[in-house]
Order: sequence, then structure tokens, then C-alpha cells
Amino acid sequence: MNVPEESDRRIIIPDENGDEHLFEVLFTFDVDATGKSYMVLVPEGSNESEDEEIEVHAFEYKEPEGEDLALIPINTDEEWDMVEELLNTFTEEEME
Repeated sequence: MNVPEESDRRIIIPDENGDEHLFEVLFTFDVDATGKSYMVLVPEGSNESEDEEIEVHAFEYKEPEGEDLALIPINTDEEWDMVEELLNTFTEEEME
């Protein structure tokens, strides 16, 4: 699990209407067995209130050399299970 440096922690993602939204990268991780990389994000500023539930987003991502970052939606239950397991580990480590 890789936690990005402070300067690499923010990413802008446009929605289906073209509106841009700022997200904070919680962590990224690679799965050697599949050769895929994943990124887990939260909306910028959502860590500020501990009382409300935080909406977490996860994507497979590719960053070909010389090209823009590509985010790919996760579609399989197996991938979601893996992301949830790592998110639980990340959350436990953050609370210690």
C-alpha cells in the first residue's frame, strides 16, 4: 500500500456533466497477480469532520508514460472485496 507524498495527494476528476471535483488520494496499491493498480480516493475536505460518514471511491488506474492518468471503474465483486479489505487495513492503521 502506497500513501502518496503531500504534493501528489490531490486529483481532479470531471463528472458526466464536465464539472470538476477535487479528491484526496488515500492510498494506491498494485496487485502483482493481475498486474493492475488501484487508487482509493475521498472528496477533498471530507476528513475534516469525524462525525459524518465519508464517501470513498476506488478505481483501477493506468498511468502510461507520457500520457494522462486513466481511471477505470471497478466492476467485479472480487476487486471490490480486495479494495474493501485494504481500506479496512488502512483505516485500522490510521486509528492507531
